Amino acid sequence: MNTKTLATVFAGIMLASCSATKTSGNDLATSLPIETSINLSSVVNDKAPVVINPGRFTVETVTYRLPKVVQGTYSVSDFGKYIDDFKAIDYNGNELPVTKTDVNTWTIKSAKKLDKITYLVNDTFDMEAEGGIGKEQPFSPSGTNIEPTNYVLNLHGFIGYFDSLKNNQYKLDVVAPTSFVRTSALQQVASKTSEDGTSTTTSYFAPRYFDITDNPMMYGNLDVEEFQVGDIKIVLSVYSPNKVHTAASLKETIFNMMQAQKTFLGAINTTPRYDIYLYLSEGKEESPKGFGALEHHTSTVVVLQESMDEAALAASMVDVVSHEFFHIVTPLSVHSEDVHYFDYNNPTFSKHLWMYEGVTEYFANLFQVDQGLIDEGEFYNKMMEKIQRSRNLNDAMSFTIMSENVLKEPYKDQYLNVYQKGALIGMCIDILMREESNGQRGILSLMKELSNKYGKNKPFEDDKLIDEIGAMTYPSVHEFLTTHVVGDIPINYNEFLNKVGLELGEGKVETNYIQNAGELIVGGDGQRGIVFFTDAVENNSFWNDNGVKPNDIIKVVDGTVVTLQNANNVLQNVFMWKPGKDIEVKLDRNGEEIVIKTKTTQSYTFGEGIVEKADATPAQKSLREAWLKG
Repeated sequence: MNTKTLATVFAGIMLASCSATKTSGNDLATSLPIETSINLSSVVNDKAPVVINPGRFTVETVTYRLPKVVQGTYSVSDFGKYIDDFKAIDYNGNELPVTKTDVNTWTIKSAKKLDKITYLVNDTFDMEAEGGIGKEQPFSPSGTNIEPTNYVLNLHGFIGYFDSLKNNQYKLDVVAPTSFVRTSALQQVASKTSEDGTSTTTSYFAPRYFDITDNPMMYGNLDVEEFQVGDIKIVLSVYSPNKVHTAASLKETIFNMMQAQKTFLGAINTTPRYDIYLYLSEGKEESPKGFGALEHHTSTVVVLQESMDEAALAASMVDVVSHEFFHIVTPLSVHSEDVHYFDYNNPTFSKHLWMYEGVTEYFANLFQVDQGLIDEGEFYNKMMEKIQRSRNLNDAMSFTIMSENVLKEPYKDQYLNVYQKGALIGMCIDILMREESNGQRGILSLMKELSNKYGKNKPFEDDKLIDEIGAMTYPSVHEFLTTHVVGDIPINYNEFLNKVGLELGEGKVETNYIQNAGELIVGGDGQRGIVFFTDAVENNSFWNDNGVKPNDIIKVVDGTVVTLQNANNVLQNVFMWKPGKDIEVKLDRNGEEIVIKTKTTQSYTFGEGIVEKADATPAQKSLREAWLKG
């Protein structure tokens, strides 16, 4: 019997022996699981009933909270905003006095009499689409969906915690129509179908509240594929409302990507199972619009557009999911005390977003060239785009100060730089380590060493990490970190590219169909309600070759009429076009309809890019090979 089966058996025994019986001792019922339930069979007006049974309290006042911030996000979500009809019920069925002390917190008096808490949960997808409940909404992949055909159960949006019981075990029952497909990485311990066969209660076990927040679920009309990548079981769950895409159609892409990632990581991969939950948005006004993904330790929730064609969706999944999967390195195996002891309502943040998000994003690009999924030119273009985008942000800001204060102004507006300059910091450290070790060590080997030193159960001290890395690597790496990461001196990328025989230079650069190497070639006019090509289109070879001119109004793209309301969705699709795609675009040029019906070709522009130095030496080329191919 394998260890997973043994764990299931032991958990079942524990839950059976610690069922609903209340203790009458003098302590809080800390030895018992907190019993919780979500009833998807009793949803009314997109509100799901939740019941929380904590056991018997022996104090007069207790506090219950929904998270203000959840791990993996660096913004305020305030999940308490989405709770209605909150009630505390005593053992006689009467309501106890409750005070809502802030948007996420309820204080319950006479807690010795408390039997259970009940409330209704609104889904965030609806509120996001309507612009309701305040300005800040949860990023879609961290949100919740409650619809007749689909339920995105990021459990931090449904289940909260008592201040004194965050480390208690949890038992979660999810009641749902029997016909629903259900997927969850949370450990299932029981399943029972109602007498009339219409609903099934599935019981799950979580060792502590962290595991509730770290294990999302998806229920409804899902398409699920399970397959092995080496010793990792991959569970891919897809919700495509119009059945445009399936888990089967994405299976090969995900398999090849994760096989390449495992090969790239070697022995550092640390999970026996990885879940991918993909929600495909219809692109309607009521649909979620926060496209991307949210990491969990052994899973990710992804929200993308259903309207993408198969090739574009596959490419987007490689970029997005590979980033999330690499989080099994950091923060799963390498993280600070701020992460390990995360406070959901008064969080402190680590100084090292350059590592958590930046190095992770760098790996998501490096592994593709390392494993032959893209060529060197494509990799250079990706790094060049990051250089250009980082220049549009504050390039003279300490990364560690920004990270530690990421919820505050002026730092929170710089958060996106973790995916730009953060990745470039990873690139520079990688090149430095390759140079110092004659190609033998890079940033991946550093992360392996840190993972061996710490691991998922041992956090590092935030203030000591830079010195530790310096001691584990080379003085040049320590100097780089203190100057450009702790310090606020912008990076001279040519200094590092030169080491591998490259430089920033002017020339012919690959680009896409809405940008010239990072510069948008489309604009919008709010008063006229139009989207149009700017003067920059003259420097985009594909559109220029097809006769597009500045100020041409974009009317229809592949059958979709373009408006200011849907322009973001349409242009994201165009951004994902690949060479060889059949397209039809209708333009308005001074009242004349112009139709472009063709097959896409690779588009180029002239501008700054990463190019090979004319005088690159054999030693530089050899170091470049070690950098790109490991």
